[in-house]
Amino acid sequence: MTTTALVPRLDHLPVSVDSLESYIQAVGRAPMLSAEEEQELAHQLQLRNDLQAAQRLIMAHLRFVVHVARGYMGYGLPLADLIQEGNVGLMKAVKRFDPAHGVRLVSFAVHWIRAEIHEFILRNWRIVKVATTKAQRKLFFKLRSSKKRLGWLNHDEVNTVARELGVSADNVMEMEARLSSHDVAFDPADSDADDEHETFAPAAYLRDDQANPAETLERDDWEDQTSSRLSAALELLDPRSRDIVQRRWLADDKPTLHQLAAEYQISAERIRQLETNAMKKLRAALPAPA
Repeated sequence: MTTTALVPRLDHLPVSVDSLESYIQAVGRAPMLSAEEEQELAHQLQLRNDLQAAQRLIMAHLRFVVHVARGYMGYGLPLADLIQEGNVGLMKAVKRFDPAHGVRLVSFAVHWIRAEIHEFILRNWRIVKVATTKAQRKLFFKLRSSKKRLGWLNHDEVNTVARELGVSADNVMEMEARLSSHDVAFDPADSDADDEHETFAPAAYLRDDQANPAETLERDDWEDQTSSRLSAALELLDPRSRDIVQRRWLADDKPTLHQLAAEYQISAERIRQLETNAMKKLRAALPAPA
């Protein structure tokens, strides 16, 4: 059974859902379930994969999703989108709900509802994702409520927040800086702002000196030719000398002179002589760079 199959049929609601306000009113009027009814519906879904039972469980808890979503309105995202993501979390919770655990669905579902809303906020709050690690994700949603005043945290407040949330002080300061920053377009459109208030976008001061197509093509062509000439020069060496040079200069795991000496059953000094002579032959075979 997929989560999509559990999508609630909103046409069963008692009022029109053409607007967000009417939707909120509609889910608020949906009948709630007693503990016994909830248990029976959950058993029907678990044992017989009864989608109508799943629909009833979801419909009875849509008002709770609205309540949770309203708690995240301070992030500047549309309430309708927060509710929609919370509904996805509710459907996932209904799918995984086990009535044998003896808890109400609302207590089980709150984790899934908040998890989906959290993911949506992290994806859409900024163009650049501000929280990627577990510590950063925890700070993103807890830092605001932990601050006792407006403005930047002082040293003692940073340490207090870090201790309460179980993260490092550096993580607190880094996340506070991210939350206080703003997205900047790399190459914004021309504006009518005067020179006095002109701001410089990254395009004005960030340069990529490797971006010249002609130079890139020339460099790649030179590297290809050098690689071909090196391969041809290596073929001029005897097998033992070629193996020594390749393993000593071209391999990632380079053996020592003594390791090669033990392998070829000669002295380390003889390996060094073979390597030196081979390198002289390679230099003679390869043209010097212009």
